[in-house]
Amino acid sequence: MQIHKLIRDRFFPHIWCAGCGHGTALNALLHAVDELGLDPSSIVMVSGIGCSARIGGYVDFHSLHTLHGRAVAFATGVKLARPELNVFLPLGDGDGLAIGGNHFIHAARRNINMTALLLNNRIYGMTGGQFSPLSGLGIKASTAPYKNIDPEFDTVKLSLGAGASFVARSTTFHVKELTGILKKAILHKGFSVVEVLSQCPTYFGRRNRQGDAVQMMQWFRDNTARLGSKKLEDNPNYLARGIFAEIDAPEYCEEYARLKASIKEARI
Repeated sequence: MQIHKLIRDRFFPHIWCAGCGHGTALNALLHAVDELGLDPSSIVMVSGIGCSARIGGYVDFHSLHTLHGRAVAFATGVKLARPELNVFLPLGDGDGLAIGGNHFIHAARRNINMTALLLNNRIYGMTGGQFSPLSGLGIKASTAPYKNIDPEFDTVKLSLGAGASFVARSTTFHVKELTGILKKAILHKGFSVVEVLSQCPTYFGRRNRQGDAVQMMQWFRDNTARLGSKKLEDNPNYLARGIFAEIDAPEYCEEYARLKASIKEARI
């Protein structure tokens, strides 16, 4: 299948700023879907509000554009009603980990079979460049003109602590790596979290003097390293990329179906 057949051409050109990494993340996801040979009619894309949420409008899948921070709740309903469907969640900093944080950790705890693509550009891009739970200490934002004093979440550690059975991280610079990780995440039975470091040159890069999109992607190249690599061993302060957890654990919808069946059998 050609990738463009998975896109709703009528909604282009897209609304993302020039140099935004979210289009690259979308590209990696579409290649993963194509290489796995998934039927587009078997996919439901559930998004909330924000730059990342626009992904749901650009793909020719079943899609739900829902409320800010409530994408996981809607996706849970879809999955319980139709467990055979492939459910994807493009989430942003706030949509996934601020207003939507509680839903995120409980979906991870329950191990519901869906794939969360958490696009980490460390800023609220759609609403004017406010700092987010992933911005980190010392960064500048429209709501932190004198530098942010809030420490950031570590998405990988948070996901692992909440019980997600598949947890990974990559960047928009490492596109082939990201595509491969997404394929594994989609095939994994359970709650899969893939954090993608995605550049925002318009708000984050400009305000924090990190340069344009190319320079921000070069930072991903130069300051991250694969798990188990010599580069990471020699530079322990680098941000690790790769798959941090791939655990075989009971999946919530299957357990729910078994429970219903056992109750029905007991009543006969």
